[in-house]
Order: sequence, then structure tokens, then C-alpha cells
Amino acid sequence: MTNAVAVWFANNLGHIMPAELVCFIVSLFPILECRGGLIVAKLLGVNLLTALPICIIGNILPVPFILLLLNKIFQFFKRTKHHKLVDKIEAHAMKKSESLSRGEFLGLLLFVGIPLPGTGAWTGSMIAALLGMDRKRSSVAIGLGVLLAAFIISVIFYGLLGGVIH
Repeated sequence: MTNAVAVWFANNLGHIMPAELVCFIVSLFPILECRGGLIVAKLLGVNLLTALPICIIGNILPVPFILLLLNKIFQFFKRTKHHKLVDKIEAHAMKKSESLSRGEFLGLLLFVGIPLPGTGAWTGSMIAALLGMDRKRSSVAIGLGVLLAAFIISVIFYGLLGGVIH
């Protein structure tokens, strides 16, 4: 799914705004994150050394806001008719939190860093906030996870598959 959405962004925004801006915007989105941003960068011909910092910053930028504000936002919405949506999001995040059982820091780092569907900085930040993890340690783990994910995706799309994907 990430690939299809990344291709859509590249095809529909790549010709109306600078490629670097498209990569940054894609990296901000949940689910897509820096993985999608790097795929878009490759599709739009952005150099890896240019794309990496743009996508990493775009992916990390929402993390402090999620860690600081998520519980307050959820508390607000739980008092409205949208409480079922919040309950569903919380249940999804808590289900994903089972993979953190090997230790909060390393578990969170690997959860964010291994690019699988449903993982990443957004979900990792949600889990950290909902479980009441230490914000500083969570931020470091999430940041390192984003770097790991960026490395893995870079190797795949700029290295291993670099000659296949244009």
C-alpha cells in the first residue's frame, strides 16, 4: 500500500512542486513516513544524500507533538460522540504494543525501525504516549528507529532495487 500511495504522490504532485517538498510532505504522513518519502524521492530522481535528511526530518517532526498531546486529545474526544473512533485507535495501538515486550527502549526502536506495515514513528509515538513511557527515552528510541528505517529503505530502493526503479 505504501508503494502505491507513494507513486500517487510522485505522479500527482511531482510536476507541480519541487521534488524535495513532495518528499518532505509524504514523510509527514502516518503510514507513509520516511519510507514513502524515500520511495517518492527515488521516483522523482532526488539524490539520496539530499533525500535522507529531508525525509528523516519530515518523519521525526510530528513525534514530539504526538508524545505531548495525544493523551490530551484523546481525553477530549472521549467526551464527544467520537469516543468510539478513539477507542478503536487506542485498541489498535495497544495491540501493536505487544511487540515491545523485550524492553521498552529496544522494543520501541525496533518497532519503529523495521519497515513493516503498521509500524513506524507515528504508531510508535502513539504506543509510547498511551503506555506512559518516558518521553525523552521514547523520543531517542523513535529517532533511532527512524534512522534505522531510513537506512533499510535506502539500501532497498537506492541500492538493491536502485537499477530497477526509475
